[in-house]
Amino acid sequence: MSGSDGKQQLLHLVFGGELTELGGTEFRDLDALDVVGIYPDYQSAAAAWKAKAQASVDNAHMRYFVVHLHRLLEPQNKADA
Repeated sequence: MSGSDGKQQLLHLVFGGELTELGGTEFRDLDALDVVGIYPDYQSAAAAWKAKAQASVDNAHMRYFVVHLHRLLEPQNKADA
């Protein structure tokens, strides 16, 4: 599968929220999750993640994540970035 620019489309989700404890992955309020967006490649997702992470640097409990959606959609292609 490829996008309109001919590159292979590898979807990534960027989201974040406030964690209940440092180092964990349990969110304090699921209704307050910040879904930043879905991106066609890792580079775009990483840029969005970095911007959100830097903007929330004053809150130690705030964390943003990049989820490799393409790996969930097509698990047989786990070697893809």
